[in-house]
Amino acid sequence: MSRKCSICGKKPLVGNNVSHAHNKTKKVSKPNLQKVKVITDGGGTKKIVVCTSCIRSGFIKKAS
Repeated sequence: MSRKCSICGKKPLVGNNVSHAHNKTKKVSKPNLQKVKVITDGGGTKKIVVCTSCIRSGFIKKAS
């Protein structure tokens, strides 16, 4: 499964954890991606990887 939303293109963010002593270690924040069945233009269904903010926005027509 790819780590990128197929609609908005959201992907992992990379940054630093900074401790009180100012030690820096890498951290990765991954988007909340879900596999969703979507109705295509031809009437069939297809599975795509979508972030939950795109699902909540109602931008996708889900197949039931």
